[in-house]
Amino acid sequence: MRTEERAARAAAYERARPEILAHVAAGARRVLDLGCATGATGAALKQRQTAHVTGIELQPAYAEEARTRLDEVITGDVEHAQPPGTYDTLIAADILEHLRDPWTTLRRYAQLLEPHGTAVISLPNVGHWSTYANLARGTWPRRPEGIFDATHLRWFTLRDARELLLQAGLQPTAVVRRGWILHRGSRLDALAAPLLHMPGVRTLFTFQYVIAARPMLPGDADD
Repeated sequence: MRTEERAARAAAYERARPEILAHVAAGARRVLDLGCATGATGAALKQRQTAHVTGIELQPAYAEEARTRLDEVITGDVEHAQPPGTYDTLIAADILEHLRDPWTTLRRYAQLLEPHGTAVISLPNVGHWSTYANLARGTWPRRPEGIFDATHLRWFTLRDARELLLQAGLQPTAVVRRGWILHRGSRLDALAAPLLHMPGVRTLFTFQYVIAARPMLPGDADD
């Protein structure tokens, strides 16, 4: 991997995620982080509050680093790992789109959530304007991170994301749109925020959805 590609992946996957932590309850005590990478997000959470954080990570080098930060790390494929016990918080930040079967996987982990627990999911938005622009050019980019990360196996719009959670028995409680116009870090990003409040165009400038959800209650099926 080229130096710039490695740096792009590091910036995307090896940093703490405050936009995820914003949805983790102050009272959370048992947290499961799927695809924890180097454990930066879990470490930031542990600095904020007393919590036992278990991570699952496929890459051995990432898992080894995460062990220096988290309470427990399982090295293995999220789709087949068997973490012990139950949790009050489930984090699946930019991992489900990398899986062969994110539907079954999320449904299985949702069953480990306590009745009043919280799941925090983030997914890239394939409905961003850049998707249409690239398809109009007759190409599908393969990049080291972002919407067109070359390791993505699945793609989601907001409707797809909601259906993913609902079939897993999770009721969305909050949806946050994260926006950019050209690419993250562009000076034009400052213009993205007001566009995210315009119903006609906001989806086109949303590069990622962060969704908080809770286990469904019997009455939710009637909504």
